[in-house]
Amino acid sequence: MRNRSVTYSAVSTFHALADPTRRAVLDLLRQGSQPAGRIAQSFPVSRPAISKHLRLLRRAHLIEERRQGRHRFYHLNPEPLKTVDRWLDSYRVFWSANLASLKAFVEAEQAREVSSTSKSTKTLKRS
Repeated sequence: MRNRSVTYSAVSTFHALADPTRRAVLDLLRQGSQPAGRIAQSFPVSRPAISKHLRLLRRAHLIEERRQGRHRFYHLNPEPLKTVDRWLDSYRVFWSANLASLKAFVEAEQAREVSSTSKSTKTLKRS
């Protein structure tokens, strides 16, 4: 048996994920292997349209097909999603830093406001 290295195209992964129906198919397949008919029944579009979505997801290696008699079963292949996760990492760092700065700013403003309100209350009590 030959050792093969599989590489996944980030472009095809992102292209496949761009469509909300394909993302919904992936969400459905997170629950486990599903026959094509059951996948198609889950959506208000035609079976041929779902077949096209499944074909595109298969070409992007996001799902895998297993034939059993006349039936086709699909299951999720999460490996190509690692590329997406790595790409999103830089944005997670960006948002974490910015949200931490925003939190510090809001807390400082709130402390200043509480301090200002406290001083005003003391001044009114003395009058």
